[in-house]
Amino acid sequence: MEVIMVKIQIDGTFYEVNPDKNLLHTCLALGFDIPYFCFHPALGSVGACRMCAVKKFANADDKKGRIVMSCMEPVTDGLIISTSDPDIKVFRAAVIESLMTNHPHDCPICDEGGECHLQDMTVMSGHNYRRFVFKKRTYSNQYLGPFIHHEMNRCIQCYRCVRFYRDYAGGRDLAVSGSANHVYFGRQTEGALESEFSGNLIEVCPTGVFTDKTLKEHYTRKWDMTYAPSICIQCSAGCNITVGERYGSVRRILSRYNGAVNGYFLCDRGRFGYLSTNSPERIKGIMVRDPQENIQKEISRDGYLSVINSAIIGKKIAGIGSPVASLEANFALEAMVGRENFYHGIDGEKFDLERTAIQILKNSSVHSPSLKEIERSDAVLILGEDPAISAPMIALAVRQASRNRSIRMAAKSGIPSWNDAAVRELAQKIKSPVFIATPLTTSLDDLAELRYNSPTSDIARLGSVISSIIDKIEPLSAGSDKSLNDIAQRIAGVLMDAENPVIITGLQHNDKKVLQAAANITAALHHNGKKPSISIIFPECNSLGLALMEGGSLDNLFEVILQGDVETLIILENDLYKRADKKKVDSIFKKCKNVIVLDSLLNETSKQADILLPSGTFAESTGTIVSSEGRGQRYYRVLPVNGHIKDSWKHISEMIEITGISKDLHWEHFDDIVASFTDSYPFFSKIREIIPGSEFRFFNEKIARQTIRFSGRTAMNANDSVSEPKPPGDDDSPLSFSMEGYKGVPPSDLVSYYWSPGWNSVQATNKYMDEPYGSAKGGNPGVLLFDHKT
Repeated sequence: MEVIMVKIQIDGTFYEVNPDKNLLHTCLALGFDIPYFCFHPALGSVGACRMCAVKKFANADDKKGRIVMSCMEPVTDGLIISTSDPDIKVFRAAVIESLMTNHPHDCPICDEGGECHLQDMTVMSGHNYRRFVFKKRTYSNQYLGPFIHHEMNRCIQCYRCVRFYRDYAGGRDLAVSGSANHVYFGRQTEGALESEFSGNLIEVCPTGVFTDKTLKEHYTRKWDMTYAPSICIQCSAGCNITVGERYGSVRRILSRYNGAVNGYFLCDRGRFGYLSTNSPERIKGIMVRDPQENIQKEISRDGYLSVINSAIIGKKIAGIGSPVASLEANFALEAMVGRENFYHGIDGEKFDLERTAIQILKNSSVHSPSLKEIERSDAVLILGEDPAISAPMIALAVRQASRNRSIRMAAKSGIPSWNDAAVRELAQKIKSPVFIATPLTTSLDDLAELRYNSPTSDIARLGSVISSIIDKIEPLSAGSDKSLNDIAQRIAGVLMDAENPVIITGLQHNDKKVLQAAANITAALHHNGKKPSISIIFPECNSLGLALMEGGSLDNLFEVILQGDVETLIILENDLYKRADKKKVDSIFKKCKNVIVLDSLLNETSKQADILLPSGTFAESTGTIVSSEGRGQRYYRVLPVNGHIKDSWKHISEMIEITGISKDLHWEHFDDIVASFTDSYPFFSKIREIIPGSEFRFFNEKIARQTIRFSGRTAMNANDSVSEPKPPGDDDSPLSFSMEGYKGVPPSDLVSYYWSPGWNSVQATNKYMDEPYGSAKGGNPGVLLFDHKT
């Protein structure tokens, strides 16, 4: 429905704005700097902090006006306000001063120092001198687990933490207690936070109450880190992240805003899963097995040239790809060994399931939804998958979707959706319909209008009955099971009443019938005039991307190897012992004369390698992966090339060049292999056309990975040389490994960090959007490969 804009006056200038947003949201979208604490674009408004005061005038003749809180003020036609009236400045300074009476003066030792929203808002409000000389209120801190550090004395009672943790994410073990000026935010008793989204407290909290305990182990200030835009590799949701590095090690991961995918948030797996990049088990040199001692030893460059030639030249070669490796790395291996000798590195059952899922996504007339579209759905059916385990951010999206009925109900009562406390008070326990049919209980069960826990065979049967009912076909498949028929009738009725229902399924339980049943329900709804979407959760970060390529399964490879048709086996970033039976894997290693492994960590497979090549992790390489939605996205290295560690595709390209097995395959730069890949697979051509290549420049400059305040460029290398070394080059991306380069708002795919004058905290994110909680400027990152919509 088209929004009818209204005209308002701010500081003497007229603007046409959206009346569905509150005044603070509107002012921030227009570029005004108004201080706030309790407001968060994803959480709405509660008016708790009183910082966002503006002066509202009744009409053009009103010269006195009155102070109102902009986060609680609706935007109406003819509204006249001032954001800089002297009374406002006095009021804001007084509010900040009262908040600071109990706040410790510990900025130099606080982990939040230099990226603290409280610091920014204190400066913005004009408060600069403490007059409070009395004893401060103090609290004891709690142990909240291995990831979150608690420092309660810094709290300013904005309530953001509990609003996110309890209201938005559904957590129950963090709460607020106390009264008046003695309010405590924590657990009833000490212990690890239970929510899989607890790490968001680090970014949601405007002060240093909740900080990153993993960062504390190797602490670095925000401005001293090198950053790069990246994609989370912990599941297939495709969440956007920012990776921070210092002294050659990853220091932390923050959420990178993508309005269509993860928005402002991340799950804990994505936020804290980076620690393996700094592991002592990292493979850093080229290792070759000593045949006499049967152990792997690091080898020189000359020694490597000799062994790689003998392992490849004139040999029958097969390659095993990986659903966690980039499209480019998988393609490089496929091109080297030949398409007929390339295998996907997953078992036959999973391989067939993924092929089925691909056919559903390619041939279906329905849409594969983004996380944001799942949030907007008016009915959800989860069939055979627990998204909280396989893709937690999809589970978080379902939790938001469950609120849509209450938001519509509030709108009918004249309560806007941004007035969060009022909407929740009106709704009480009213939720949009969520149906969950899974073998086991899930963390979303508290949302379910109906829960059906049964084996996957029964769930598939339930799905078949639902689609039959929707298509008005006699549900014979249910047989005499009346209870299953009754459940199916109820679910089918609700789905038919919905306008934008979402069916969520996946490959978690390896049941093709469940997958097909979900597709049939979606098709039936589409045939009956609805606008359904189907979200198929793939197991790993690039499972969908790999499944879109040619190749066979591990089972196919086992048969070929046992027939003696493979002499050299090349394994790409894949631990086969996690994919297949140990005896089978042992047998193929015994059959192959040469096993070449490219990986970043020592594991059971890499320990079996005759030649072991150190691959870069997501932090040390550049590549493209495809999420479950079908969104192709690129991650960029944050660590420069170091020693023998390289992108996997570069190792493969070097093997091809050394051995001379093909004169047609040569990729010097990342753009070269992207071009070769998209030529070979035209389906992926949009990736080359839309995602910026290494030649891209913004205002004739590369995009800086470092902030303008980056320090220690000489001192950090003083143990090697007193001269400042030349910054590393990067021929594979439009990013520079220095503070030199474009520092404004770049295209959304290339945002390395968030900063704007006066906004040093993550709240600067709003400066990189068309409006808070809207699309990133220039559009949300990524390329949709399946673009059919209902």
